[in-house]
Amino acid sequence: MDLDRRAAAAVLLAFAAPSRVLGQATAKVARVGVLESNPASKGLEAFRQGLRERGFVEGQNVAFEYRWTQGVVAEIPKLAAELSRLPLDVIFAPTTPAALAAKEATRTIPVVFAVAADPVGSKLVASLAKPGGNVTGLTTLNIEVVPKRLEILNELAGGKAHHGALLFDPADASNQLLRKATEAPARQLGMTIRPFPVRAPNEFDDAFATMVAELIDILMVGAGTLTIAHTTRLVELAAKARIPAMYGSPEFVEAGGLVSYSADFADNYRRAAGYVEKILQGAAPSDLPVEQVQKLEFALNLKTASTLGLTVARSMLMRATRVID
Repeated sequence: MDLDRRAAAAVLLAFAAPSRVLGQATAKVARVGVLESNPASKGLEAFRQGLRERGFVEGQNVAFEYRWTQGVVAEIPKLAAELSRLPLDVIFAPTTPAALAAKEATRTIPVVFAVAADPVGSKLVASLAKPGGNVTGLTTLNIEVVPKRLEILNELAGGKAHHGALLFDPADASNQLLRKATEAPARQLGMTIRPFPVRAPNEFDDAFATMVAELIDILMVGAGTLTIAHTTRLVELAAKARIPAMYGSPEFVEAGGLVSYSADFADNYRRAAGYVEKILQGAAPSDLPVEQVQKLEFALNLKTASTLGLTVARSMLMRATRVID
């Protein structure tokens, strides 16, 4: 009798095993489109890490469809359109230009952004609390902190800065908002801010040559698709011109730039994975409020300050959240 029961159990296992294998083989793999600058993006790795922390592992239960912008804003709409024609569950378009292009390309595939400077002002969403449509994500407050950036930069310059410059990409909606947001606080500090629009890296050298010729005291560099793709080059040019520069992302300071006061971009990318998870679980983007940045990072490169002959007050060192020697 025991033999018969063991034989019966073996038969049942033989039938059950294929069904388990079949169930694993047919388990849904989430398909995520990614519209990012390049494969070496630190933010992108933070995003993938955020997904891994939530149980989504590439090659197992999530597949990525990448499109690389290489810092060229003009190429983004074409790449977004390519993604919109694929059978995707969600598109991760972290920056303002990428998210705007994805929104234009599709009204049905959910879109998640990570570092939009002003998602309401750029018309990505109707409001932070109720985004509406198929787009949601996280904002950086990069526009709101402009007055503080100017104050810090002016303090580093000994309170004597009068002729400032803003390097920005006019094709980037977030950079256009930055330009407008810079005017009023600069006037309050007794500064003039000369705009330097750049649309491609071959325009960088002429812009800095003009800054030197015009005796620019300080420089603001907008964080955007173009500038972040050429972080090292811009930091080198600012150093050569010997102009104290404030950057829109900590990545520039890590590369040798003087100072930044902004959101921790990598943290925003990591948190964006939470939006993707909720959407894959059935949540609608229109019901997911846009999150504001949880922490601002004040990064300061002391070696660069010393090279520029700047005196960094102890009080500023105490305020900095990250000091690079």
